[in-house]
Amino acid sequence: MPEQRDDNLDQIRRNGAFDVVVVGGGINGIGVFRELTLQGLRVLLVERRDFCSGCSAAPSRMIHGGLRYLENGEFDLVRESLRERDALLVNAPHMVRPLATTIPIASVFSGLLNSAAGFLGFTSRPASRGALPIKVGLSLYDWTTRRRRLLPRHRFRGARETMRRWPRLTRRLRYSATYYDAWISYPERLGVELLLDTAHLASSSIALNYAEISADGAGYTVRDGATGECLPVSASAVVNATGAWLDEAVTQLAAPELKTEPFVSGTKGSHLILDCAALHEALGGHMLFFENADGRVCIVFPYLGKVLAGSTDIRVEAAGRVHCEPEERDYILDALRLVFPDIAISAEQIVFSYSGIRPLPKSDHEFTGRISRGHFAHRLDGPVPQFCMVGGKWTTFRAFAEQTADAVLAELGRQRVRDTLELAIGGGVGFPDDARDLERDLSAGHGISRERAAHLVDAYGTRAKEVLNFCLGRDDDKPLDQACLVTAAEIVFLIRHEFVAGLGDILLRRTSLAIRGEVSTSLIRRVAEIAAAELGWSEARARREAEAFIDELGQYHGVSKEMLEQRTRNRRLACA
Repeated sequence: MPEQRDDNLDQIRRNGAFDVVVVGGGINGIGVFRELTLQGLRVLLVERRDFCSGCSAAPSRMIHGGLRYLENGEFDLVRESLRERDALLVNAPHMVRPLATTIPIASVFSGLLNSAAGFLGFTSRPASRGALPIKVGLSLYDWTTRRRRLLPRHRFRGARETMRRWPRLTRRLRYSATYYDAWISYPERLGVELLLDTAHLASSSIALNYAEISADGAGYTVRDGATGECLPVSASAVVNATGAWLDEAVTQLAAPELKTEPFVSGTKGSHLILDCAALHEALGGHMLFFENADGRVCIVFPYLGKVLAGSTDIRVEAAGRVHCEPEERDYILDALRLVFPDIAISAEQIVFSYSGIRPLPKSDHEFTGRISRGHFAHRLDGPVPQFCMVGGKWTTFRAFAEQTADAVLAELGRQRVRDTLELAIGGGVGFPDDARDLERDLSAGHGISRERAAHLVDAYGTRAKEVLNFCLGRDDDKPLDQACLVTAAEIVFLIRHEFVAGLGDILLRRTSLAIRGEVSTSLIRRVAEIAAAELGWSEARARREAEAFIDELGQYHGVSKEMLEQRTRNRRLACA
């Protein structure tokens, strides 16, 4: 067992009394854990799988104000989202970066009546949006950030200028409009950095992954998933931040007789990562925010050297782990062909896919795009009051956490002592205006290549120095293979310092190896060997972990064993 985890469990053994227990280690749970801890409370966070492994691992990688929420009349949500977007651009500049976003437009007036219907609260399906409603929306977007503008204003282009800028776009266009939002490179890593920051600022609070909690009389029992050990804990309040599983968790955390109406109305979203050089080049560094034939909004943008495309929005009846179905894959690919008709786009170019359930507030809207992306905390009575976090999205996690924390503080008769709106996160502390400055410093000061320095800065921000200081001088500070910048020593660092318990934690969430399409059979087995040495696994356990991860890739991420074997062969040929 890693020393980091053993220390956390030992703290609970010595003292199981907490002010608040937060259940659910997605971004909302992590956010409220940090908020409450920074107000001087002792908080326990319990996550039954890995941190940020559910819906928080399956976003569109956009940090945005929600342009289309204007159509639903959700001005307060847009205003809040834009404020939080700008805060993340400042607080986490190593992972959250500006993204030029372009809307292809095929008409002038289309969608005006539909936008009015949405604004007035009718449940109409969207119609194609023309230049006029888009112009109005973008003007409102710019107006909202007029006093603290970090990003450029929007601009319109005619058909000729649009085609000159993006010559491979469909010729059906009459205009295009470009505005700016942001994207996040490694959302799961940002969640981990929030936990590391919190541990540094207040060591009495504890975050525990791979553990479960249940009501036990007047208190609770935490069960360690690794050893099966059960530990008694108590709290004066509980925050239910389990997302799509919220309704299921309500009764597990309260008296059995507690009955509530469902809070969550989940929808499934799937995304593809494509290795298509022609499409990557055609985007010209922009995200395209466009309508599919059914009126749903789709996105496509350059992501970590590949192309990210999505997404679907399908109602689900029950929470559970999901994957991209063939019809969803085809839906996204067909949407891409609609806007780039002369680029050959095929399923064979997909190197990774992912899906998640959006924990949206329960709604009877027929069209899922009309369901609010807002959030609220609902208090449930009981021997220990339970605060349910309903809704939310990545962009607004801090605001939602702040609002929930304030409700808990009021319950406990405590005052807020610290604000987090301007609090830098992890490797964003002291990050330079130009990342290349830090890359040059690392390269010159430590004798490493500029390529490796760029990799470390991209993944860790200013924490790259800490990672490098750990790695340099170690015998295992060598690349996992000749086509990879990640070293074995870096994997050891992650295992020791970033709450790693399994192989998927490393390859899916602490690194970008899987989502970039860089994992192969040989690389998986190499990382399993490193993890085995650090975590005390037997050879048989290491083999089981590798096989289980390979199965997970096939079942949930569209990466078959044959694809992994082919990547191994390709790497051997490239290095021969």
